[in-house]
Amino acid sequence: MIELKEPVTEELRRKLARLEENLRDLGSLAVGFSGGVDSSFLLATAHAVLGDRMIAVTGADPSVPERELEEARRFCRDRGIRHIVCAVDPLKEEGYRTNSPDRCYFCKRGIFTEVRRIAEENGINYLAEGSNLDDIGDYRPGLRAVAELEVKSPLREAGLTKADIRLLSRAMGLPTWSKPAYACLASRFVYGEEITEEKLRMIDHAEQFLIELGFFAERVRLHGKIARIEVPPEDIQRLASEEVREPVYAEFRRLGFLFVTLDLKGYRTGSMNLTLEKNG
Repeated sequence: MIELKEPVTEELRRKLARLEENLRDLGSLAVGFSGGVDSSFLLATAHAVLGDRMIAVTGADPSVPERELEEARRFCRDRGIRHIVCAVDPLKEEGYRTNSPDRCYFCKRGIFTEVRRIAEENGINYLAEGSNLDDIGDYRPGLRAVAELEVKSPLREAGLTKADIRLLSRAMGLPTWSKPAYACLASRFVYGEEITEEKLRMIDHAEQFLIELGFFAERVRLHGKIARIEVPPEDIQRLASEEVREPVYAEFRRLGFLFVTLDLKGYRTGSMNLTLEKNG
């Protein structure tokens, strides 16, 4: 059993034991690794159980900021985990490029097709991804690709929620336990807005600018040439202050945005899905 550095509830111990047992039964595994909270926990647990019979595979494409790739590399390097970064280009898929409601399906299908190829080359029997029990209720077309390609979802199978994963990650001493939720840059586009490398770079640089100002749970949503900034409600007043607002506006204009707005509701995951509810 994995050694925990902090006490956890018996229920969490049972879920962790179930996860370890399920991973052990697989024998060998290629983990689709984004560097986020969930996939980092899955990867660390799988490595503890399977050792060199598992590998981490990260898809690199224009929707993934370099800072996220570097964090993923560092996580694996620090733990001696074999890590393969593969280039993928979801922009070749029309359903992705035109940002259809099924965009994530095309992206996941492309990534895990490549993960499967790498797994077969390395004699690995199974693929896995890091969705958790909470993801079932959200709009997640990517899970359709996961099912079609027979990718395992060990965290969901063990009954682990996002809160469980953060608590266990902290108990295991993983640096990702408190990492803010992250989704690829393509999730910043309103549905129907064409996704291009130029727009992805604009969003990447805009969000990096906010991060450097100390806004760590943030999103820059794209509506044509309008940037809609989301930060936690407690950060809204600081962002709206003149000493912060003016440099943010100037930088966003420099990046190519015509209008820069602040969402008064504050940061929340999946806010672009509201357009589907309205049109549905």
